Amino acid sequence: MSESGDDVAGQRVQSATGVLKAFNSAGVLSAADVHVAARLAYLSKADIGDEVLLAAALAVRAVRSGSTCVELNRVDDLASDFADDELSWPTTEAMVAALSTSPLVIGGEAGPLRPLALAQSVDGPLLYLRKYFRQEFIIREILTERVASRPDVDVVALRAAMREVFHAVDPMGQTQNGELFYNRQFAATVLAATSWTTVMAGGPGTGKTYTVARILHVLELLGGEALRIGLCAPTGRAAAQLQSSVTDYGRLPAGTSAVTVHRLLGSRPDGTFRHGPSNRLPYDVVVVDETSMLPMTMMSRLVASLRSDTRLILVGDPHQLASVEAGAVLADLVARDTSGPPNPVFDQVALSGRGDFSSAERAVLSNGVITLARGHRFGAQIGDVADAVNAGDADKVLEFAADPAYDRITMVSPEDLDGVRDDVLGWARELHDRAVGGDAAGALDALDRHRVLCAHRDGNSGVSGWSRRIVEWIATVDGYRQASLEAANWYAGQPLLVTANDRQHEIYNGDSGVVVSSDSSVSAVFRRGKKVKTLHPSQLGDAIPVYAMTIHRSQGSQFDVVTVVLPPERSELLTRELLYTALTRAKERVRIVGTSEALRAAVGRRVQRASGLRGEVTQHDSA
Repeated sequence: MSESGDDVAGQRVQSATGVLKAFNSAGVLSAADVHVAARLAYLSKADIGDEVLLAAALAVRAVRSGSTCVELNRVDDLASDFADDELSWPTTEAMVAALSTSPLVIGGEAGPLRPLALAQSVDGPLLYLRKYFRQEFIIREILTERVASRPDVDVVALRAAMREVFHAVDPMGQTQNGELFYNRQFAATVLAATSWTTVMAGGPGTGKTYTVARILHVLELLGGEALRIGLCAPTGRAAAQLQSSVTDYGRLPAGTSAVTVHRLLGSRPDGTFRHGPSNRLPYDVVVVDETSMLPMTMMSRLVASLRSDTRLILVGDPHQLASVEAGAVLADLVARDTSGPPNPVFDQVALSGRGDFSSAERAVLSNGVITLARGHRFGAQIGDVADAVNAGDADKVLEFAADPAYDRITMVSPEDLDGVRDDVLGWARELHDRAVGGDAAGALDALDRHRVLCAHRDGNSGVSGWSRRIVEWIATVDGYRQASLEAANWYAGQPLLVTANDRQHEIYNGDSGVVVSSDSSVSAVFRRGKKVKTLHPSQLGDAIPVYAMTIHRSQGSQFDVVTVVLPPERSELLTRELLYTALTRAKERVRIVGTSEALRAAVGRRVQRASGLRGEVTQHDSA
């Protein structure tokens, strides 16, 4: 997501000169962009022209904004965002010509330093910081090799395993309830059994983690109980949720536990990893949940650490917010323009001559990619609105919000908060009553009844402003202990948010819990699948009260009712992906607080993360 001039205002570099000074002063470049570009030019010991200096700074800016490269033929689009007559923007052709002979790309008299990589994609020239070009190259090459062959799977044995796991002789029959939902899970399981790499995409409620559990069961039946499984996710909280979901299914080999990708690879304090190309991971199957949050750097390290005969299963929702670091790997892999060899075993076991997949989808299936159908976690109304958001149809979203028949979706102005206040007080009352009564499971159920989600942390429309407002609302109710924004003021019914990983106590950044009465004291309780984890508040080193939370932090969570607070339309955090993520946190009902202008801005603004993973890329200079 590009930064606006307001975001980099005040980051003026006094020592900057020439083109870097002009673009820094106009707000196009931040101090970091200028300093890195100037340093690269200095180290090259060559005369670096304006076109290359600006391109280098834009490459740094791209990574800072979440992309892995600059699409040079879209520089004109960037120029239009910064209408400044004083700026002289070079043409794409001029930048490519200058870069093609630049020491920063091809090396020079100062040595082999080549910090930039110039490449060509189907859509035009791309400029990378070479580190990210190499990471992308690793991912592309390894996944291409993995999709070129198939595991040796016996059709009879696979059919028998599928019957046992799915409890149906003809699971593709036309009489199944939730036919499409069920069929896609069945097909995804067969695809994972017959592919070295499987990308399983789907929104909330499509049964992704439940399908993962079925896949592992089938693979265990095919390979024996000695199957070595590595379960991981980008964050500790996501790993804990994956562990709970698979364990609830009841099929997980003893000693198997989900960890972060960092822990799976054996991260060391010096930033290196125990596992890599010279020390492969020992697993037969590696599952990565919430892959949308995995940055390019960690994906490249992960795939480079796999044995060629390890099945890799990547799971996630490509429409959600991407990693906070550079890359949108899951979305790129789902949209990747490649195809693998025929998959006759999949065709025989999963398709059975039925028309469940279009010809276009079958081509994608050959590449190991499948999208699950919408399930039943949230109703059709929320799903319809989420689909309209993904389609970029703001008029349709506003139409749904104004339609009385769509009573699960409402939109109110920032001044019309009576309904929100009623929801918050109802939530707080149930939370308080359950917690005071010592009902840990009931209090955790109440905790997930409602949540206020904001785009920003600060400001009136952010988490801080809404937290103060909610505390003031709760304070007006008789019989309530004074709510507080201070974690040290423990009281029964206080909602909590963990803000740092604590492996010792097995709680993770993003976990939410609640304080409940316990004998003569209080305890903090957290949900772990079907179980409740209990800690004394003194064991919580990093936890704060949570009356509202950011949409980004809510990823992976579900609440019965969600209130989405939209910031003013000028906020660049306001994107289609952000709104989709917020809407799909709700199971039953969504209220959007904001203006129609803000909603249109959200639906119309996509996170543009440039990369070359979606197609073939050729390098201009030698590797």
